[in-house]
Amino acid sequence: MIKTKKEHVVEDYHGTLVADPYRWLENPDNEEVKQWVDEQNNRTQGYLSTYPNRNEVKEKLVNIWNFPKYTVPRKEGKYYYFQKNDGLQNQAVFYRTTNLQSDELEVVLDPNKMNEEGTAAITNLSFTKDGKRLAYGISLNGSDWQKIHIRNLETGKDEPDLINWCKFSNIAWNEAGTGFFYSRFPEPGTVPADEESFNNKVFWHELGTPQEQDVLIFEDPENKEHSFNPSLSDDYNYLLLTVWKGTENKSRIYYKKLDENGDFTKLLAEDDARYDYLGNDGTKFYFATNLNAPKEKVIAIDVEKPEKQNWVDIISEQEDVLNFAAIIHNQFVVSYLHNAHYELKVFHMDGRFDKEIPLPKFVSISGVEGKRKEDDMYIGYTSYLAPAAISQYNFKTGKLDTVFQQSTQFDTTNFETTQVFYQSKDGTQVPMFLTHRKGLDVNGQNPVVLYGYGGFNVSLTPSFSPGQRMWIEEGGVFAVANLRGGGEFGEVWYKAGTLERKQNVFDDFISAAEWLISSGYTSASKLAIMGGSNGGLLVAACITQRPDLYGAAICQVPVIDMLRYHKFTVGRYWVTDYGNAEESAEQFEFMYKYSPLHNVKDGTEYPPTLITTADTDDRVVPLHAKKFAAALQAAQKGANPILLRVEKNAGHGLGKPTAKIIEEQTDIFSFLFKTLDV
Repeated sequence: MIKTKKEHVVEDYHGTLVADPYRWLENPDNEEVKQWVDEQNNRTQGYLSTYPNRNEVKEKLVNIWNFPKYTVPRKEGKYYYFQKNDGLQNQAVFYRTTNLQSDELEVVLDPNKMNEEGTAAITNLSFTKDGKRLAYGISLNGSDWQKIHIRNLETGKDEPDLINWCKFSNIAWNEAGTGFFYSRFPEPGTVPADEESFNNKVFWHELGTPQEQDVLIFEDPENKEHSFNPSLSDDYNYLLLTVWKGTENKSRIYYKKLDENGDFTKLLAEDDARYDYLGNDGTKFYFATNLNAPKEKVIAIDVEKPEKQNWVDIISEQEDVLNFAAIIHNQFVVSYLHNAHYELKVFHMDGRFDKEIPLPKFVSISGVEGKRKEDDMYIGYTSYLAPAAISQYNFKTGKLDTVFQQSTQFDTTNFETTQVFYQSKDGTQVPMFLTHRKGLDVNGQNPVVLYGYGGFNVSLTPSFSPGQRMWIEEGGVFAVANLRGGGEFGEVWYKAGTLERKQNVFDDFISAAEWLISSGYTSASKLAIMGGSNGGLLVAACITQRPDLYGAAICQVPVIDMLRYHKFTVGRYWVTDYGNAEESAEQFEFMYKYSPLHNVKDGTEYPPTLITTADTDDRVVPLHAKKFAAALQAAQKGANPILLRVEKNAGHGLGKPTAKIIEEQTDIFSFLFKTLDV
């Protein structure tokens, strides 16, 4: 076990002295930190190399991964555009064709040729109305930062335009395609490091001009934490700004007429709900919102009569959660979450129900594409058993035809997904998906991976992954618990897992583990828990609270130090979910109580744990994983390994090349097979 040096660092939080002996690990540029990371990686690889079937695991993963993967096509001009990965390419290639049934595809963008490491990823795509130009974002090494380029789709060449300092921005072309609106942050170095994710501003970029000449359209220095996504109305008469603050499930809407000077009108600015702009008919704007509707509804607001008493409910709140809505074929296409899986329904523009589009059971919709005045819509859907299928739906005929077929290499007849509901600590009923071979022997000895997230209104719905496919082929059970803090049942479910209620999330996950054991699916020694990002926090909190309950833990890109997380990169976005221990004594109390870093106890036997991170992760910075690994290793009683795996030249997961994903998955499943004795 590596012994990590401790330094005397103590901070006073509202009268409580808190030690932070591993703070020196926060500096990634320190040579001693780099050496420590190398030692950790060497130790991890040394341990994994003792698993005799590691090469076999990798070979199986490569074989399962090697199938064509498509995104949902979109029609722009006379072409259909989509991304396709032939199988083992590091990044999907962006193609176009005039015939989706043809094998003749024209390459538009190939990120595999943009850098040698295969870490260039397409992060943003926005076409002009006539389909002749494309603005596209490129991210390197998994960073949230992206550079925006312009491709002339008639010549196949890039224009000289280059836009920097963008994160999470929309690109909104004007109707003529002569320029676009976008938002960006200050250039790094022009503001203090801790201000680089503040002061987002909206600019207009005229095609063919340098970024330095871009025109400032909007800024709000009094609300430096606000960010802005510009979009144009369906008729191109209005510029809208969706205003957001971190991951808060709220937004504001400002607008102005494009042909008028003057300030933006703050249409929805009370910070009372989330509003998603869907489209407009003249002065009538359509929004999906959770205002007085925890499971969401669609409303219409006439901007000439914007008072609330004039708002009209178009599609009222339903029993199931409205997941997303779009206007296609002059109808509302609405996806609902029914017990954490998707249903797709169509409504007339006046809100009358038209039809449900039949989809298989227990699927997630991976994408819907279609235009307001066209008859065809393209739908992608996936399950735990099979990768995404892409279908075309014609509104006039009502026919649903396959466009890109699911790979035939995945047998679904011998496997099944079921859904159960179990009781959490406070009596709440929580759903959980179980995927495994049919006829599973419920003998208490099955290896089980229990996966969870539980935060930020994110819903865990059925999805395919080669790693989980290999796991069930080897006789394992893959369980996914739909914890509070997610969006599976709307705003109330989400809020029940935030701030002082965050412990509910951990209780839900612990209760899922206990249910799997008491129901005979597995035993503690055969049960592994897994989660990433906020799910990494989940895993870390659960092994510090109930270390006896698991045979292994996979803690991926985790948030760990709950007292300092908000100080780094975009950590401040998460305050509405977690709280701020520095500013609030009340919030410090409940955050300190569960913060994994501060609840590691000396002399405790923790389960075998693999902690993963990446050195250029600028979403959840790697200091969290490093400090947690050091603390667990120092406290560990007994021989169970505590391992840290730090990926080089990679980020939070965005755009990670296939080769690196397979290497990481090989390490994760080798660790599971070895520690659970599968």
